Amino acid sequence: MTQTQTQTEPKLYTFDEFIEWYPENSRLCYELHKGVIIEMPPPTGKHEGVVGFLAAQITFQFLLRGLPYRIPKTAFVKTPGNESAYSPDILVLNYDNVVNELLWDKQSTVSLPASVPLVVEVVSTNWRDDYYDKFGDYVRVASRREEMGIPEYWIVDYAALGGRKFIGNPNHITIFVCELIDGEYQMTPFRGTDRIVSSAFPQLNLTAQQIFDSVL
Repeated sequence: MTQTQTQTEPKLYTFDEFIEWYPENSRLCYELHKGVIIEMPPPTGKHEGVVGFLAAQITFQFLLRGLPYRIPKTAFVKTPGNESAYSPDILVLNYDNVVNELLWDKQSTVSLPASVPLVVEVVSTNWRDDYYDKFGDYVRVASRREEMGIPEYWIVDYAALGGRKFIGNPNHITIFVCELIDGEYQMTPFRGTDRIVSSAFPQLNLTAQQIFDSVL
C-alpha cells in the first residue's frame, strides 16, 4: 500500500505577529509574503554594489531638486490588501508624509502611496518575488483599491536572472521601469545605452549600461 505524504501548511502570520516575532540584532533579513515569513538570501557583493550606486545617483537627484526625500537603511512597505511586508533594496521615502503613517515611529513601516514615490528591487536568485509578488502588491488595481499603488517601481536585473518571458532568450541584462498608469504598471525595458526614463526623476541622466558597469 502506497503511503501518501502530506505537506505541512506554513503558519500564517499577521503583520503585527511578524513584527513581534522579528528577532532583534539578527544579521538575517526577513519579509512577510502573504502571511508567510520568508528568510531573504544574503546579498552578493555585486548586488550591494548596484544598490549603493543607484542609491547615490537617486539621492543626488532629490537633493539637487530640494525634495523632502530620504532613503532609510531599513524599513518595511506594508501592502494594505494582504498580510505582506517588504523591505525594498531602495525605498525612496517622502519624509513629509510620514506624519500620516501610523506605523512609522515604532515600526519604521509605511503603507501610503504618498509616502513612496519610488521603490527599487535589485533581482536576486529569488527573482520571482520581484517580477510577480512585489509587482502585484505594489500596484493598485482599479477593482482592488486597497492595494498599495506605488507610482514607480524599478526591477534591476543586472545578472539576467529573470524568466524568458521578461528578459528574452538568450537572456539580456535589463532594467524595467514600471510606471503606474490608470491603475496598472506599464513595464518599459532598458538595456545597453538606453537612457533610463523615470517620471519620479525626469532629470536623471543615466544609462542601463552605466548601472550594469557599476558592479565591475
